[in-house]
Amino acid sequence: MSQDQLDRLEDQMREMGPVDYVVLSWPGSTPVGSGVAPMIIDLADRGIIRVLDIAFVSKEADGSTVAMDLEQLGPDNPFTQFDGASTGMLDAEDLEEAAASLEPSSAAAVLVWENLWAAPVATAIRKSGGLLIDGGRIPVQGIVAALDMLEAAEAN
Repeated sequence: MSQDQLDRLEDQMREMGPVDYVVLSWPGSTPVGSGVAPMIIDLADRGIIRVLDIAFVSKEADGSTVAMDLEQLGPDNPFTQFDGASTGMLDAEDLEEAAASLEPSSAAAVLVWENLWAAPVATAIRKSGGLLIDGGRIPVQGIVAALDMLEAAEAN
């Protein structure tokens, strides 16, 4: 890569929003994606996210794992709309790690996306000399459990 290309890449990265990954799992040998893929495409079309990478993996009944290509999902699989969404960020080690969390006889789509909606805030933080030190997600189940506990405490 030339110095000019490196400089352009660095400029682009300064303007990026936070990047997330998700592992979406379904029972069976291929990720189904019905109803999900169109929603992700809608988010991308509206400029909320930008899909950077997508990969697929399955865990066989015996616990072995298999990486899959879009072609293996079949022409009717909704994830085929992501053809070409590959930056090379996801590698075999990432898929093995994702597969470790799968139940036997299930399959997953692993996506990496940039949160475009947060890019202006992230850029402003960097330009002001600030750093995003940490981030995280609170699972919905944790929020529901906390609200249930609060409701139970108020009832007593």
